[in-house]
Amino acid sequence: MTPLQAAILGVIQGLSEFLPISSSAHLALSHWLFGWGDPADNVPFDVALHLGTLIAVLLYFRKDLLDLVRGSFAAVRERRDTPELRLASYLVLASIPAIVLGLAFKDVFERMHDWPPLMAATLAGVGLVLFAVDRRPQGHKTAVTTSSSLVIGTLQAAALVPGVSRSGITIVGGLLCGLTRPAAARFSFLLSIPAILGAVVLNAKHIVHGDPAVVLSGMVAAAVSGYLAIGFLLRHIGRTGFAPYAIYRIALAAFILFWWLTRTST
Repeated sequence: MTPLQAAILGVIQGLSEFLPISSSAHLALSHWLFGWGDPADNVPFDVALHLGTLIAVLLYFRKDLLDLVRGSFAAVRERRDTPELRLASYLVLASIPAIVLGLAFKDVFERMHDWPPLMAATLAGVGLVLFAVDRRPQGHKTAVTTSSSLVIGTLQAAALVPGVSRSGITIVGGLLCGLTRPAAARFSFLLSIPAILGAVVLNAKHIVHGDPAVVLSGMVAAAVSGYLAIGFLLRHIGRTGFAPYAIYRIALAAFILFWWLTRTST
């Protein structure tokens, strides 16, 4: 893989990690069509892409995270409840289902990346869910609760299946629990931090074995595009909703299915 190819894949990763269109589907498609970026064959590069998206969300929410840490420490030190401590506990609680399932069935989920029909089905299925959620009256809650964090965390675990989209399904979970679109998106992005951090930590030792130019190109491109994607979605989700993303997902699912049927018939 060349640095230019790595940068293109980094842009794809950064955009599709935070927009509700599935990063796993787009990276798999790039491998199927062009032979680029198969995570199973290039772990250092895959780690670099995840590190790039982690940097993006850490930078974008740096003030929120600083307030979260300060408020949580103050709550523990003074033995009192604070909104920051509650939010931190909800993020931990919502992360548990994906951690448990991810560790227990890691090999199963990795093999799913080689099943184009499954990816097409999840892309289209979640696209239809986005359409349905778009037609519901918008919620008015701005804060997550214990029950809503459990719902969102359970749905995040479903995103281990390629094509689902972690950001898409967790935002849907927040909306189903009555959160506003911006509040659901914000919690989804904050929830991505432990999810991505876990993947980076588990595979960090591999990153030193990659081509430095390729690894750096992919990481920087993922960080920049991810940062822009977060800002774009937070600015526009309240007005545009999910219809454009739903249409795109269904069109992409149709393309993948057509490509797979054509490939298998020949």
